[in-house]
Amino acid sequence: MTERTVVHLLRHGEVFNPDKVLYGRLPGYRLSEAGEGMARTAARWFADGASPHPPITHLVSSPLERAQQTAAPIAEALSLPVAIDDRLIEASNLFEGLRVGVGDGALRMPQHWWKLRNPLRPSWGEPYVEIAARMLAAVEAARDAARGSAAVCVSHQLPIWTVRLHLEGRRYVHDPRRRQCGLASVTSLTYEGDRFVSLTYAEPAGATDPDAVPGA
Repeated sequence: MTERTVVHLLRHGEVFNPDKVLYGRLPGYRLSEAGEGMARTAARWFADGASPHPPITHLVSSPLERAQQTAAPIAEALSLPVAIDDRLIEASNLFEGLRVGVGDGALRMPQHWWKLRNPLRPSWGEPYVEIAARMLAAVEAARDAARGSAAVCVSHQLPIWTVRLHLEGRRYVHDPRRRQCGLASVTSLTYEGDRFVSLTYAEPAGATDPDAVPGA
């Protein structure tokens, strides 16, 4: 029989971001109090076996602080070390550090419009094809490290959503408001040997506020 392995892609919890900027890869953005609670809830979900998947034997995180904070309760609950994989990092973005709300932020300023010239790539940040390639490599490395069991990879909304689009054979161009990737959500990828066979989605910490900053 071909061995079955599951890779759980966990988005980090809510970040303390009172200025509502697109923080991207900027340092210093930590989980909010609510975000810390989301991380603990996700840890309980994995530890209590709420997920109908094999036991978790491998835990890896994006290098960004908010992702490592989200991984920490899981590491404690499952007595696992946290490995760091730079390929799980948030996508780069030219609007980093700016408010990007339509009508009240950078998008209404003509000096920024050139960044929006090509939504297919996209021109304002890391190309979707590059995000998909690095995330797929990280997922496959986690799968190989957890053969016959399960791995958890803590990452960020756009990278998780992009690799999902890739695996499901969908176009990368999308409306950020329609991403199915809430805060502390779990996108679970099931493999039979090296072959991707199915995907499931869960929100252990509940649905995300629709006013949350897209892609954060």
